[in-house]
Amino acid sequence: MKFLFTVGGSQAAVFGVAPLAAAARNAGHEILLAADEPLMAAAESVGLPAVCITPERMRYGQDSMTATVRLDALLELTQAWTPDLVVGGLSHVPRVLAARLKVPCVRHIWHIAPMARRDRKAEEELQPELERLGLTELPAPDLFIDLCLPSLRPPGAPAARSMRWVPRVRQSRLEPWMYTRPEGRRRVLITAGTRNLMLDTPGSSLRKLVDELTGAGAEVLIAALPEAAERFGPELGDVRIGWIPLDVVAPTCDLAVHHGGATTAMTLINAGVPQLIIPDNGYGKAVAESVSDFGAALMVDRHRPEPGRNPDEVVAAGCRQILSDPRYAERTRILAAETASLPTPSEVLRELEALAAP
Repeated sequence: MKFLFTVGGSQAAVFGVAPLAAAARNAGHEILLAADEPLMAAAESVGLPAVCITPERMRYGQDSMTATVRLDALLELTQAWTPDLVVGGLSHVPRVLAARLKVPCVRHIWHIAPMARRDRKAEEELQPELERLGLTELPAPDLFIDLCLPSLRPPGAPAARSMRWVPRVRQSRLEPWMYTRPEGRRRVLITAGTRNLMLDTPGSSLRKLVDELTGAGAEVLIAALPEAAERFGPELGDVRIGWIPLDVVAPTCDLAVHHGGATTAMTLINAGVPQLIIPDNGYGKAVAESVSDFGAALMVDRHRPEPGRNPDEVVAAGCRQILSDPRYAERTRILAAETASLPTPSEVLRELEALAAP
């Protein structure tokens, strides 16, 4: 069978879909990942065959990829390589593409934030194509794979197939400190994911947080893009900074401070690491609220500072609280056990095969 996977946004979207795509490829199916130009390197780094769908005129920032431009690019691709099934994420374009091709569509995301506004905007932009297909609304996916753990799913979330989270990130040459715990010291990881150069703390002083943590005896790791390490490394004192494979280092950490990315949060949950989350957008806030409501994290909302408290101290106090209270780690281990109990990508693949079977 031929499975087309489509992704957009940040490198995290590639890493999120990689386990299912790899399972399909390992089972002998043909797979192709359709991605935007900035994501091609990430696809190559995890060994997925990928094709760029960004038109040449847009590859250097002259224009943005609208839903209609993306759909046209995918239609052109599928004229030469016609899939038996389409797998998409947050975008609704893959659902319209699948309807046009008359093949099943699978939606594969962490469903945590309300999607109504996004749905309306996509429906408006794609309305001409929907009318050509004789549709009055966006077609529903034939299968919805939700990467959000059942315990974290919001009320009213659509019915979905849960799947075990399998961390997959760009690898680098490993060094012993990456996969071994420091002796006699706590280890704290700080990351802003792959979309931002550096974590935007409420008081905009990452150095103060680093000094607070190292002063308390912790070892601090900052997982960041290479350009961030070059730019900010000299300013941050005694830290290890650079591209650090999160799946490798996470099991050695006692705490992670991050931006609220779903891929980051799930990789840390998988490793049983409690989190302090400083969300950088509404989606990240929904992730932060869900994990913190379960008791496995604390959220610091930089858009709503606590009256009379220094924002940097709020973050530092949150880190101290998590490191001193074992209940955060205990709650995270409950989530780690839950994700380990879910069907693997290889097991969920059987449902995709049944959908695509002639």
